[in-house]
Amino acid sequence: MKIIGLTGGIATGKTTVARFMEQLGAVVIDADQLARDAVTPGAPALLRISQQFGAAVLQADGTLDRQAMRRLVFDDDAKRQQLEAILHPAIKQLALQRMAAARDSGAQVAVYMAPLLIEAGATDRVDEIWVVTLRPEVQLERLMARDNCSREQAGQIIATQMPLTEKEGYGVVVIDNSGTQEETGQQVLTAWQQRIAV
Repeated sequence: MKIIGLTGGIATGKTTVARFMEQLGAVVIDADQLARDAVTPGAPALLRISQQFGAAVLQADGTLDRQAMRRLVFDDDAKRQQLEAILHPAIKQLALQRMAAARDSGAQVAVYMAPLLIEAGATDRVDEIWVVTLRPEVQLERLMARDNCSREQAGQIIATQMPLTEKEGYGVVVIDNSGTQEETGQQVLTAWQQRIAV
């Protein structure tokens, strides 16, 4: 089974590209979903997070208060690193389980969609990397529309991430999602035919 690591910046359209790849027959494993699964009530990672950061990061029903957690770590590198030290191993364990399940099901291709694939040092989990990118002004506009935030807020969020131009350097395939969905789908199909369906 070939494992493709699909990554890119915020609001670049990774989910759109993953959907096209799923239509071509890939099993998609979403690291963001794994991150949510890793902190369900009763999960060891959630217990460690509450021990590390206090009960204030939990909601009344025992689930993680994502907004409180985000506020706590957004401007604090040390706290963000503490959170990642808990989350990343838990996500890795879940990812390996899902990949094994995909392999057992007879899947030929799995797509591991992970925004922080490179930053989290998880590139060893995949056979090759595909990067979804777009023009900076398009990224800004899409993030503002998606998260209903100001240009300044969107710019600050983008600025905390690895620059897209740097991420592109890791990709054996770079999908430019600045245009229409049809144009993006055509790029995915072309890359699939060249790298997978051979």
